[in-house]
Amino acid sequence: MKLSERFTDALTFATQLHVNQTRKGGGVPYISHLLGVASIALEYGANEDEAIAALLHDAIEDQGGAATREEIRRCFGDVVTEIVDGCTDSDQTPKPPWLQRKEAYIAHIPTASASVRLVSAADKLHNVWSILKDYRLLGDAVWERFQGGKQGTLWYYRSLVKAFHTAGSTPLVEEFERVVDELERLVGIRANE
Repeated sequence: MKLSERFTDALTFATQLHVNQTRKGGGVPYISHLLGVASIALEYGANEDEAIAALLHDAIEDQGGAATREEIRRCFGDVVTEIVDGCTDSDQTPKPPWLQRKEAYIAHIPTASASVRLVSAADKLHNVWSILKDYRLLGDAVWERFQGGKQGTLWYYRSLVKAFHTAGSTPLVEEFERVVDELERLVGIRANE
């Protein structure tokens, strides 16, 4: 598949939206995460709308809510907007409590569209890779970055594995599960046991 100028436009839009945002716990520009998610999505068969949504998956949640949603719709269409909406755990300010948002997000995964599940799984896989890398460098200090702490964060990712499997196993979901398993082994616990 050849990506069109729409993808380039989405990359520029995402870069501008997240220009002042960095990854949790470091100075890494946030665009690195968005590029990583788009890369994973493409490697697991994303079409251009899904790849664009991967670049924009955090835009509504982190960069403007409803106004950003309408800008995405105007620039990239309804399909991309629906995928981004499906990857958004809240567009409210202030956000609802962490556990409430995470439980609602997990609950919607089994019935989400295949496109939403693809982009969401790519996002979660990239996040767990980052946590795994940082845990190896920082140990338990890494959990200070997360509202759910160690137990909550591990519960969230294990629960997502189960939710994705409920919708149907794919090579991406299996890879996500392998990385969550590796993180749990490294940490020395199993979140749901």
